[in-house]
Amino acid sequence: MEIMIFIAVVAIFYMLNKDYNPNDYHNIKVNTKQQLQGKLEDHEAGLLIAMMAKVAKADGHICELEAELLSHTFTDISLVFKNNEAIREELKKIYSREKESFDNTIDISNKYFKLTKRDYSKRLKVMEYLLNLAFIDGDFSKTERMIIEDIANALEIKNNDLNNIIKNFEAYYSQKASSNQMNLDNAYSILGVNSNATDGEIKKAYRALVKKYHPDIITGQGAEQSIIDDATTKLQEINEAYEIIKKSRKK
Repeated sequence: MEIMIFIAVVAIFYMLNKDYNPNDYHNIKVNTKQQLQGKLEDHEAGLLIAMMAKVAKADGHICELEAELLSHTFTDISLVFKNNEAIREELKKIYSREKESFDNTIDISNKYFKLTKRDYSKRLKVMEYLLNLAFIDGDFSKTERMIIEDIANALEIKNNDLNNIIKNFEAYYSQKASSNQMNLDNAYSILGVNSNATDGEIKKAYRALVKKYHPDIITGQGAEQSIIDDATTKLQEINEAYEIIKKSRKK
C-alpha cells in the first residue's frame, strides 16, 4: 500500500513547514482505487489507525492539532478505497475502539510488521508519522515515548534511526518555541500593550486599533485608495497579533 508512505511524508512536511491552518490542507489525490479484501482492522490502513490511536491517547488528551491531523488522515486513507465514505467511518470506529486500551499495542504492531516485513523504509516513515502525532502539541511525554518505543521495537526499527527522528523533532520544536516567543513579543508590540496587560486591556487596545484602521471607516472619511490599502494590511496584522495573544493565554 504505497500511498501510506506518501501520507506520512505529506503530513509531516505539511505540519512542520506551514503555520497550521486546516483550510489550507489539500487531500491526497488517488488515481487507482483499491477494493478492500478481508477485514479493515487487519489491513495496513486499519493497523496504522490503531497505532495512531495508541499514540494519540498516550498523554491522556487530544489537542486541536492532533484532532485535525487525525481527521485528515481518516479522509486521505479512505480515498485509497472504492467505497471511501464507508471506509472512513470504519476507520473512525477502529480509532475509537483502539484508543480505549494499550493492552494490544504490541499485537497490532506485530501484525503491521508482518505486512511490511520487507519494507523497512515504509515502517520508518510510519514511525515518523507517529512521532509527528506525539510531538504535535509541543510536548513528548514519558507515556508517549514508552508507547512509541513499544511500537518501534515490534516494527524492528533500529535504535539509532528512532533516536535520530526523535532528536530532529525535539530540535524543531525547540526552535519553534523560541520563534513563537518572538512572535508573541511582536504581537504585544503591534497592539501597543505589554505582556502584563489584562485581557480586558488587550481587548480595549485591539478594538481601538480596529476602529482606527478599519477600511470601511477610512473609506467613509474619503481617503485615497493607497491609504485604504495600507489600512487593510495593517488591520490584518492587528487581527493576527490579537489571535496570537489570545492563543498564548489559553495554554
